[in-house]
Amino acid sequence: MKVPFLKWLTPLDLNRVSNLQLFAKGIVEGVSGGIHRSHLIGASIQFKEHRPYVAGDETKNIDWKLFGKTDRLYIRQYEDETNLRSVIALDQSGSMKYSGSRSNGLSKHQFAIRLAASLAYLLINQQDAVGLATFDEQIRTFIPPRSRPNHLQVLFQAMEDSKPGQETDLGNVLQSLSAHCRRRGLLFLISDCFGDTESIVKALGILRSNHQEIVVFQVWDDDELDFPFQSRTMFRSLENASNQLLVDPIQLAKIYQDNLARFQSELLDGCSKQRIDLIPVRTSDSHSEILSSYLARRREVR
Repeated sequence: MKVPFLKWLTPLDLNRVSNLQLFAKGIVEGVSGGIHRSHLIGASIQFKEHRPYVAGDETKNIDWKLFGKTDRLYIRQYEDETNLRSVIALDQSGSMKYSGSRSNGLSKHQFAIRLAASLAYLLINQQDAVGLATFDEQIRTFIPPRSRPNHLQVLFQAMEDSKPGQETDLGNVLQSLSAHCRRRGLLFLISDCFGDTESIVKALGILRSNHQEIVVFQVWDDDELDFPFQSRTMFRSLENASNQLLVDPIQLAKIYQDNLARFQSELLDGCSKQRIDLIPVRTSDSHSEILSSYLARRREVR
């Protein structure tokens, strides 16, 4: 596939992502010749076409007769295999502007774009439909899912146009997003998830009840996790410039770490109860390696 916008994806990323495949865990809607199971009863199971074998495919679907003729592995696809509809929700709130000294020069928002671009490329590459929502205090952009290769250009341009700045109320944003996700599908939330955990988990539950499988990639800068500050430091809000505080981080560290642990525990517990995958990621990590590792674990429990 020709990639129309390479700013966010390196050749190494493309090589890694091209060798990945994402399967829906549950049943999805439609009968349109993809790689996921349809929930439609009585759908045709007649042979439709071949596609190249990808690591993770079930070997029982390999056409061994064709392998004998071509010395290549192909999967037999049937009419009851369908396309996945997915939406990537990209956080562009002010807190995503943060960039620490160990983040390879990337803000959390820039890292999130790279991860979103990798996901979009992967899904389009396997002929699935993918859309995009960008948000801060409200949904700023919503692009409905499409599976055409040239749809990547639309998605990548919207990611490029995404600029962090405003505050957010993630719970309310997710409830608003449910109006756009009425069909069965897969929602990827890429965000630092800062906010009231009770409100966030409640909104995620509404999306789950609306037949959405949800994967949350929670983006962290290393500084936010280990709080490395030693000398008196001025902390300024990235969402409200008037909020700033000069503190002694040595005295603050214990309180910060306790609040952080409580926040992480509440969010993890809420997601677990809703059967939502919560994947903490660091901006110092490789986004394509994160995706590869997650999909490998996902195949094991499918």
